[in-house]
Amino acid sequence: MPSQKQVKWSQLKVGITVVAASAALIVLIFLMNSTGGVFTKKVRLRSYFDDAGGLRQGAPVRLEGVDIGNVASVSVVPDRPLTPVQVVMKVNTTYLFNLHKDSVTSLETAGVLGETYVQIYSHTAKGPIVQDGDELGTRDTPEISDVVRASQGTLQNLDALLKRMDRIVAFVESGQGSIGKLIYDPTLYNRFASTVSEFQGVVDQVNNGKGTIGQLIQSDELYQKINTAADKLSTVVDELNQGKGTVGKFLKDPTLYDNANATITNVKKLTDDINAGKGSLGKLAKDEELARKLDNIITKLSAISDRLDAGEGTAGKLLKDPSLFNNADQMLIEARSLIKAVRENPKRYLTIRLKVF
Repeated sequence: MPSQKQVKWSQLKVGITVVAASAALIVLIFLMNSTGGVFTKKVRLRSYFDDAGGLRQGAPVRLEGVDIGNVASVSVVPDRPLTPVQVVMKVNTTYLFNLHKDSVTSLETAGVLGETYVQIYSHTAKGPIVQDGDELGTRDTPEISDVVRASQGTLQNLDALLKRMDRIVAFVESGQGSIGKLIYDPTLYNRFASTVSEFQGVVDQVNNGKGTIGQLIQSDELYQKINTAADKLSTVVDELNQGKGTVGKFLKDPTLYDNANATITNVKKLTDDINAGKGSLGKLAKDEELARKLDNIITKLSAISDRLDAGEGTAGKLLKDPSLFNNADQMLIEARSLIKAVRENPKRYLTIRLKVF
């Protein structure tokens, strides 16, 4: 039989073996669950940010939302005052086909209170494939704190607006102002009820055939007149289509068209003769000598009118000299006086003296 010492040693070896196997299994499970596994080849990429935003080592690195690696380190480096935070990422080479040198990174948050991770965007990248140690550009993304700070002004304005609305509602509820009176003053309701009652009375009168509108709706006289007028209009249209009456002949008789066509033809022939210089009108329109003579006559008449207006010559003096008017006026006055004297004492001027030799 084995000794007690040998049994304890065997139990100790079995326990050590179980613990070692369990540890190895745990390590293998952890390594297999990590992105791409520990044996998958990876490349290291760098990006620089102005603020880490709570990013920790081991945080996911995602390409268009898909996990492709982890954050290897987060540190602050010198000589970069604007973007002092260096983030080193280990990315699985399986996804290198969609990682370009002009891809950009940003710090994103999983939900409102989720962890911060690195997001890589390549949907607009066209450059060559990245290599180990390359630096990817970054793009700014607003954080929750930035959004809250930016919304402070909007919230304050909204609060002020709500307070104003509350005051307006209280003012309206107190029955003040036009809207308050419109809502709470019973006068409007009474007037509206009165108006509805009056309108109902008008409707009842119309239904009973009273008034002009009532007779228009209830009486069939208007319908009869319209029907008669429609029949007469139909008769007139039929007569027009048959060519009866003046308007019917105007529409149906081809004589008018023939006369109009002949008139147009004669007018066209007349215009052709005028354009050809035939006849008096044609010579008047085409003869240049006649045009020069007319122009000369008009020029002379213009000169004569200018001289008359200036008072030159006999006719000009006749028009412009006031002595003619004065003499004529004086002669009329003297003639009127003579006629008056003759009427008053005709013997004085009509005495006939006869002398016998």
